[in-house]
Amino acid sequence: MNFRPTQHFRSRCHTLNLYYNLRLKALIIKQLNKVPELAEVPAPTPSKNEAVVNIRAAALNHRDLFIAQGLYAGIRIPCILGSDGAGEWHSNSARTSAEKRVILYPALEWGENPAFQGKNFRVLGMPEDGTFAEHICIPKANIFPMPGHLRWEQAAALPLAGLTAWRTLFSRCQLKKGNRVLITGIGGGVALTALQLAVAAGAEVFVTSGSTEKVDRATRLGAKCGVNYREAAWDKKLKQEAGGFDVILDSAGGDGFALFPALCNPGARVGFYGGTLGKVNGLSLQPLFWKQISLFGSTMGSPGEFRAMLSFVQKHEIVPVVDSIFPLSEGAMAFEKMEKGEQFGKIVLRV
Repeated sequence: MNFRPTQHFRSRCHTLNLYYNLRLKALIIKQLNKVPELAEVPAPTPSKNEAVVNIRAAALNHRDLFIAQGLYAGIRIPCILGSDGAGEWHSNSARTSAEKRVILYPALEWGENPAFQGKNFRVLGMPEDGTFAEHICIPKANIFPMPGHLRWEQAAALPLAGLTAWRTLFSRCQLKKGNRVLITGIGGGVALTALQLAVAAGAEVFVTSGSTEKVDRATRLGAKCGVNYREAAWDKKLKQEAGGFDVILDSAGGDGFALFPALCNPGARVGFYGGTLGKVNGLSLQPLFWKQISLFGSTMGSPGEFRAMLSFVQKHEIVPVVDSIFPLSEGAMAFEKMEKGEQFGKIVLRV
């Protein structure tokens, strides 16, 4: 008999070989301020409520870079970073045994209150080992069906960025169809995903960037227009073009944040999910209370929000923007590219 193994058979053999050898390849941070190294580590052993997922693709976030640079609390080294991942899970049940294409909820222990995370909440990839490896051991509750229209690399680009954008836009800022939205710093994963979600929801979206090229690319994704914030009086140009905004999304903070109240319509909501430029100087409270403006801080999101985001992405066939793809063996180059900050979309590792 001429036996030709199926892809499923080959995948299962690969998995079994890894476990017989008890080793797998992963990107390891062994020393701070050094690029990660490809190394072999012991294969993970799942507990009763955990599963092992065969990672097919994983994506970088600035969090990974900050940890590698020592700019994060509670760092543990050596460690395997990575919050974003998509792959295959061999699900065994009483009725069926099948290989499923899955996407991973990128955090642990959100807690019972949907309004905010609990004290044990933490992002996947520190202190627990993350997705920059051939396999990951993860709670079964973190495993969700992967949107069927996405490729592995596109799916891997979605979890953290999609969850953060979804919660900030919809749960916190209560985005509605027809709202006029400003998204600052377009080009990053969360900002781009927020643009795609907002456009799909029927909002009118404007953007800012320090790169005119990135603004132009954002308009091709559905933004009405945008401005380069390095140009003089960029805020006044936006005000003239849009008239005012119902929702503003920002991840930088800094002194530019003080310009937002003047750009807001009455009753506007300002959502922020980062503060890379630090504290805000010169922010006046008068327009905030007079216009009834609300400020909403936001971090990640709950499993329920992750499920809702995936459903929305599936319904509207949203495809995350991938800037570049590196094999796992060239992970150090991927980190170097992220440090330059020139990407438009997510940097992805193919595992």
